[in-house]
Amino acid sequence: MMTYFLTSSPCCDDGSMNPQNGMAAELLKALKADCKALFIASSPDDVELTEQHAYDMKANYEKSGITFSEYVLFDRRNQEQAENLVKNADFIILAGGHVPTQLNFFQEIQLRRLLKDFHGVLMGISAGTMNAADVVYVHPEREGETRFKEMQRYRQGLGLTKTMVIPHYQMIKDWTLDGLRLFEDVAYSDSAKSGYDFYCLPDGSYLYGHDGVEELRGEAYRIHDGQLTQISHDGDILRM
Repeated sequence: MMTYFLTSSPCCDDGSMNPQNGMAAELLKALKADCKALFIASSPDDVELTEQHAYDMKANYEKSGITFSEYVLFDRRNQEQAENLVKNADFIILAGGHVPTQLNFFQEIQLRRLLKDFHGVLMGISAGTMNAADVVYVHPEREGETRFKEMQRYRQGLGLTKTMVIPHYQMIKDWTLDGLRLFEDVAYSDSAKSGYDFYCLPDGSYLYGHDGVEELRGEAYRIHDGQLTQISHDGDILRM
């Protein structure tokens, strides 16, 4: 059975894994020593960005005592090996980045299907966390995306969780895009129209899936029927 950590951001300012809400400790406990890691890109055609993000994350993991026997980057260059790369991994990392771009790549490599037989540890970072959902809420982030039609706003994801996450809440809660407020004018409205609930996670909070259960750990907010409510605080564990 897969163990997963679906994070907003897993790192502290110094790059080490965030100990807040027990994440670093649980990750160290879940991973075996000298694990085989697979870093799956968010922008599969941007080699420079992928390599920078991947190796920055590798250094961050190592600061926290995680060791690797292999650390493989997965992007357009080796996508034909998708099945073997996933099968060989103990630890899969879904990069942060642009949600639709990453999701298109996941669909090309049939990652949803490949993960059905994966029994290791998976970490989602920001976009990777959003795309781990069964139904992904593509919360706008680039100019023009507030005008997405419904078929573009709700897409099939990896199916690891039913929980639809909006990450980095503490950073983006007051942002505007295309002249609209990202939350009051966009996410609240989308929730009311669709009937979906969205869970807003600040950095330091995460979804922890283990032993067939899912827990929301740390501070979180739920958007339900167009209304935002705080549902948990730092240190809380909420069964989903």
